[in-house]
Amino acid sequence: MPRVTRLPARTRGALASLLAGITLVGATAAPAVPAPPDGPAGHGRSVVIRYTEHGVPHITAGDWRGLGYGYGYASATDNLCVLADAYLTVRAERSRHLGPDAPADTGLGVAGDSLTSDLYFQRLNDSRTVERLVAQPPPRGPEPEVRQLVDGYVRGYNRYVAETGRAGADGPACRGKAWVRPITSLDVYRHFHAVATMSGAGTMMDGITAARPPAPGKPSAATSGPSAASLKATASGLSAAVRAARGDGELGSNALATGSRGTGGEARSVLLANPHFPWHGARRFWQSHLTVPGRLDVSGASLLGFPTVLIGHNRDLAWTHTVSTAATYGLYEVPLVPGDPTRYLVDGVPEPMRAHRVTVRVRAADGTEDTVERTLWETRYGPVIGTGPGGSPLPWTTRSAHVLRDANAGNLRAVNSWLGLGRARDTDGVRRVLARTQGLPWVNTVAADRRGRALYADLQVVPHVTDDLAERCSTPLGERVFPVSGVPVLDGGRSDCAWGSDPDAVEPGLLGPARLPGLARDDYVVNANNSPWLTNPAAPLTDYPRVVGDKGTPRSLRTQEAVLTAERRLAGTDGLPGRGLTRRAAQRLLFRDHSRAAELAGADAVRLCRSFPGGLAPSSQGPVDVSAACPALEAWDGTFRQESRGALLFARFVLKAETVPGGPWRTPFDPADPLHTPRTLAVDDPQVRRAFGEAAAELRTAGIALDAPLGAHQYVVRGGERIPLHGGPHQAGVLNVVTPRWDPAAGATEVTTGTSFLQVTEFPERGAPRASTLLTYAQSADPSSPHHADQTRLYSRGTWVPERFTPAEILRSPHLRTVVLTAP
Repeated sequence: MPRVTRLPARTRGALASLLAGITLVGATAAPAVPAPPDGPAGHGRSVVIRYTEHGVPHITAGDWRGLGYGYGYASATDNLCVLADAYLTVRAERSRHLGPDAPADTGLGVAGDSLTSDLYFQRLNDSRTVERLVAQPPPRGPEPEVRQLVDGYVRGYNRYVAETGRAGADGPACRGKAWVRPITSLDVYRHFHAVATMSGAGTMMDGITAARPPAPGKPSAATSGPSAASLKATASGLSAAVRAARGDGELGSNALATGSRGTGGEARSVLLANPHFPWHGARRFWQSHLTVPGRLDVSGASLLGFPTVLIGHNRDLAWTHTVSTAATYGLYEVPLVPGDPTRYLVDGVPEPMRAHRVTVRVRAADGTEDTVERTLWETRYGPVIGTGPGGSPLPWTTRSAHVLRDANAGNLRAVNSWLGLGRARDTDGVRRVLARTQGLPWVNTVAADRRGRALYADLQVVPHVTDDLAERCSTPLGERVFPVSGVPVLDGGRSDCAWGSDPDAVEPGLLGPARLPGLARDDYVVNANNSPWLTNPAAPLTDYPRVVGDKGTPRSLRTQEAVLTAERRLAGTDGLPGRGLTRRAAQRLLFRDHSRAAELAGADAVRLCRSFPGGLAPSSQGPVDVSAACPALEAWDGTFRQESRGALLFARFVLKAETVPGGPWRTPFDPADPLHTPRTLAVDDPQVRRAFGEAAAELRTAGIALDAPLGAHQYVVRGGERIPLHGGPHQAGVLNVVTPRWDPAAGATEVTTGTSFLQVTEFPERGAPRASTLLTYAQSADPSSPHHADQTRLYSRGTWVPERFTPAEILRSPHLRTVVLTAP
């Protein structure tokens, strides 16, 4: 492995002209600040990695391949096991190495076990879909710079794998495992594709691999079509599963951008990036600063395995993403030929389904290898499914079958988009990049630039399903599902129900960029995973089809909190000094942990608590004494800080009250007042009262006092150290989202998803951008790394990290250490 030297303070200044005391690996010399020049033909290139506080690498190379090499080596150093697990998944080899019943990699899709995951990915690999996409010219295939980055990334990753195999016993827990092996470019592109499709086909792995035609001669209860009750139940389950995948579940985000009229102090614009992503697995973020002098200088974070910045900034532009409400897939119901459930009719003409015999190698209980074979079925639209998202039943009967069409099935363009954003210089450039590549798979973009402009753009992959097409072609199930979720369920027996096309779309079947919503402002734009409608209430967006999102419907409490935070900051009515957003104000506002639900219902919750006769609230465990909670709730300031008493009980209550049929509110939603309705807790509703009792009983069962401080029972354990956490659930209207894994016997002892990579970027009129960052779960998933939990402790304290972007800032780091590699 390359040796590393930590330089004393008196030496660091000299690094601007000479790498004094640094061991060079495969090279004899390299300058410190400018990129190392390309070597002679046939020789290696020097790549410089400078690590600053908390293990953040600043990677500089003279070309794209060298940059990818440094990124691959550095990211594998921090997260080898997580990356190797992702490549094991897309190679469809989990069952062979881990066993068929082992858990699937939830970062790349929803599957009941590793066998299901392998069957899904083996089907995809057999189809050679990714190979065909790689072979296409841009924009549909990878741009030349992306190909070079990927090639370098593979070489850098493989170098670290080779060195790790020669190292001692300390280090990654996966060392020595047969599934940790060198990768190819195809593995990397397959990983890109899996991330692109995880909001569509990736949510239906079980449904795709379990779909079976009805047995010949077997009577079908559905020969006359589903009953109204069955339709209602299926539509409800399907719609709920779709909503859970869009900001209400594992993935979500907040983004706030202010322009010249929305900033304070000397800033021209400010961007707050606050994605809520899983704390474990393949969808972890990793922070880096990537430089190819004269061609790229970008700092931020990417999902593991993506050798470019996905959320970040360059010298003149900052951007982030939020999970969009736009549907990225649709369903078709195809009528079947009577007596032959593997042939379907389109315009009355029979078409045979394509049968794919998929074979997966599995490890048997005795350690020997066996194979599992399964036949999967496909139509002109896509694969046949037996269940939808969340396991919603979509049975394959003798009458019809449901099939999936994923709009991202042909999308290998995402890295083209993200590299383009890193090279853009203003919000107009953002629009051009997104329109030209149309590669973002399931996210909105929010950006701010040095000119003082803020931008919201939902320029991503969206099926070309207009409202007119849905009205003409929806099946009875689609008539219920589409208005609620935006996911179309169309009649696959009619060719005139095929998705349309726009001339400006990158590929057929997608809405063109001109049809997709966007808004540029010089005050502010905001998104917190609701539709584009109230991006800025002063200019509501309404000109988009339902497949993109809804309009005039209730906003989540987190969206209300985000919009009201922006409005109050611009008006100077939020209790902070001055008016307008600044970098420091954004940091303070996020970590105030204010709850919109508490603002709306905190006083009502106190009245509810005091209304129970004898202080006994009803629950499934019998009456529970809640009298100790009432004073705590009354004294509570409505925040989810570590010291907040009553916050934990309120959080559990909110989660349970959300399931009350019709909602827990007395005043219903009013589209004329969308930021202040619904409101007023229905304290007399028996189900609301029971929800309070159930929340209290839940805490009692876990041995938690009802007035206990939040941080005492919301925490993670790292290396035996218990680290308390602030923040609250999405449903409580807290921007700093923490979604805990609730242990019935101990409380919130781990985080599944929530605030992950934080970045606030401020652009002055002149000079370098000023940014603060925080990676809540730290850079490395390896417990032996010094950067496994260092930033988690900072997050616990509410401390941000001042970013080092310029060469001078980097060289002033008291923790500077430098590694020089030679890229082949």
